[in-house]
Amino acid sequence: MGCAISGSGVTPRSPENRNSEDISPARLTPDHIRLIKESWRVIQEDIAKVGIIMFVRLFETHPECKDVFFLFRDVKDLESLHTSRELRAHGLRVMSFIEKSVARLDQLEQLETLARELGKSHFRYNAPPKYYGYVGAEFICAVRPVLKDRWTSELEQAWQTLFQYVTAIMKDSYLEEERSHTLSSSRERPDTRSTAV
Repeated sequence: MGCAISGSGVTPRSPENRNSEDISPARLTPDHIRLIKESWRVIQEDIAKVGIIMFVRLFETHPECKDVFFLFRDVKDLESLHTSRELRAHGLRVMSFIEKSVARLDQLEQLETLARELGKSHFRYNAPPKYYGYVGAEFICAVRPVLKDRWTSELEQAWQTLFQYVTAIMKDSYLEEERSHTLSSSRERPDTRSTAV
């Protein structure tokens, strides 16, 4: 059930990974946008199935990801997840986010706002950025069989770029939220240093 892309190449570009010429997030071209929108029309017909396959694959290829999901943390039999209502619901939430992202491809400011909010919520859920790129890789592996002969290297590149773009923004937002939380927590702690002379 392996997928060559799994765990490679679809990770967000972080400040630690960027060099001086690579400061901005991945750039979506008009061709990327067209290819993503065309393929989404087919993918959305099997949206629930893709969501489940994506997360079962995620837990198979990166079992440590289960630790982020309270409901699935102790699941040993991954095959049982194929019929899990909870996994179906979570898969549909993620697929809904992807659907909203596709709908905002012509309004990148709105897509950025959506991704920023998702990054903040992932901070609240304690879901760290190191896992974000895995979801994109597993999404690509899950939709490839759905699209069959429509799948091309150009389409794969388009979806990779979208996930790189979104996950880079999510990570930045997560880290901003983390810094803000750390700063406000340090302000709330009383100064315990002695003031006696």
